[in-house]
Amino acid sequence: MFIKAKRFIGNFFKKSRSVKNKPLNPVSLIIIIIVDLFILFNVFAGLGNISNWHLSPSEAYPCVSEWKNYRDSKQPSDKDYNLVASVLSESPLTNIERGGLNNEKDRLGNISSICLNYAELQNKVNISTNRSIEQSISKKRDKITSLEQANTSIRSQYDSTLLEKIAGQKSDRSINGVSAEKAKQTLAQNKVSIATLKTEITALKEGLLAKPESLALIKAIKDDSTYQLLTQEYRHSSFWYPSIQLVFQALFLLPLLAIASFIHRIAVKKGAGLVALITWHLLVIFFIPLLLKIFEFLQVGVLLQFLVDIIITLFGGLLFLVSYLYIFIIPLAGFTLIKIFQRFTPTSKVQDVMSMRFQNQLCLNCAKRIRPQDAHCPHCGYDQQIECLSCHQPTYKHLAHCKHCGSLQTPISLSADLPTDNN
Repeated sequence: MFIKAKRFIGNFFKKSRSVKNKPLNPVSLIIIIIVDLFILFNVFAGLGNISNWHLSPSEAYPCVSEWKNYRDSKQPSDKDYNLVASVLSESPLTNIERGGLNNEKDRLGNISSICLNYAELQNKVNISTNRSIEQSISKKRDKITSLEQANTSIRSQYDSTLLEKIAGQKSDRSINGVSAEKAKQTLAQNKVSIATLKTEITALKEGLLAKPESLALIKAIKDDSTYQLLTQEYRHSSFWYPSIQLVFQALFLLPLLAIASFIHRIAVKKGAGLVALITWHLLVIFFIPLLLKIFEFLQVGVLLQFLVDIIITLFGGLLFLVSYLYIFIIPLAGFTLIKIFQRFTPTSKVQDVMSMRFQNQLCLNCAKRIRPQDAHCPHCGYDQQIECLSCHQPTYKHLAHCKHCGSLQTPISLSADLPTDNN
């Protein structure tokens, strides 16, 4: 196994930096690496663009986070007002509905009707009259903050003045500009003003929340059945979104792989070494992102969610067991696929390649030049011959007929000991 893997890696790098078994010079190798990097960058850019073609769950359901934050609020007494105030703090041009429609344009998927209806309710709340009330509340809050800061400063001076008075210091030599009596009077006046402002703020809040449009908004976000439906649709969208992304990314990559593979086969068959080299690099470049996206899907897609659900059902919160399942399942699946593809590998393609190598006096395995009488390749040690099933004389492997008696070789003998490089 180690020898085969080593031979495969060696053939891979050899094929990536040689033309007709002749190594590329350093300048040509640098040029092809630069071209590879440029193409790879654009492939990932294209994948990023096409994967965003479909609306993401957060774009299709833009109100989910707001509804969840409302229900998880740690200030239940003020959450209704905070909800309305957050709507009034936004510009009418940046509400959920306007942003949602911009995201929906020229893209696949639809904005949730629940979120669109909720956005209409927000628009009805976000009017100039209500914004004026919220601005008045903000100004009164600022006044309260200013008065409280003033009280803090006056209180510190008042305490200092009392200490001076107890010590018998004359008022004209005091370091404070306000007497104890004046400071006490100012503190009392400020406390009355603060209490009045808080009463006015409470009245303004109650009036704002009593508006029909505010009541409709609060009623909508408190509807449990609507919230359950919204979260269910959002979870369903989140569950399938990685699969949708993988499908679009595959649709982007598969045509590139098919075209590069088709041209590569023609180039190999006609001996166009440079074209074969370039298309081979393209195949590798296109295959790497596809492989990465498949692994990414396996980590965040439907399979992972399925395994997580099984683990939660059987073992509670022991989610680390998912990693164990992946470690065993993925290699097993890969081994099964290799067995299947190896069994159904067409021998006609192998015969065409082997026939071409035989005509060019090349090794059937590593494709380096050898002499016709060589039974083993002096470069890789590969046995070039196999026993004929009819006359039992040594004949070339992977060729359709025996070189001595001309009898047809069976598919089993043709595919026996296939070389690592079938191109």
